[in-house]
Amino acid sequence: MTSPAPVLVFMGPAGTGKSTVAGMLAGRLGWDFQEGDDLHPAANVAKMAAGHALTDDDRWPWLDRVAAWIDGEIAAGRPGIITCSALKRSYRDVLRRDGVTFVLLLGDPTLVRERLLRRQGHFMPPALLTSQFDTLEIPDADERAIHVDLDLTPQEQVDEVIARLHLSPTT
Repeated sequence: MTSPAPVLVFMGPAGTGKSTVAGMLAGRLGWDFQEGDDLHPAANVAKMAAGHALTDDDRWPWLDRVAAWIDGEIAAGRPGIITCSALKRSYRDVLRRDGVTFVLLLGDPTLVRERLLRRQGHFMPPALLTSQFDTLEIPDADERAIHVDLDLTPQEQVDEVIARLHLSPTT
């Protein structure tokens, strides 16, 4: 029996660089990439854009869509990378499968807030950052996850993920 194709879930609060680093890594590996924010129901996007934090009930349909994307990659035998805040263990439990590894991007909340203040064209306002850090449950030792520090440049973060997970870049 063969192992399923690997799927990486880039997780962490808004503004940590999930999309940037995940996209760079997907390009370097030649893997499929999905921006998890694009899977949010319109009501979730509107709620966050209005400055309101999502509830667990808001998140379940979104997490189901993220899980469906992961299942599609695994069923097709394709490696993939998706972004998803996955802040709580219960959220990660919805996404956890053989072959899935969580990549937590995390660093100083002040740095993350500065990034959010500079970000243009995203629905997530900086005012919700505190709620995301308050909600974050760092993956436990029994979860398949690695932590990558935001003090590294995005390219160094990509290199670290490749090295720590023993991945083979195509470029």
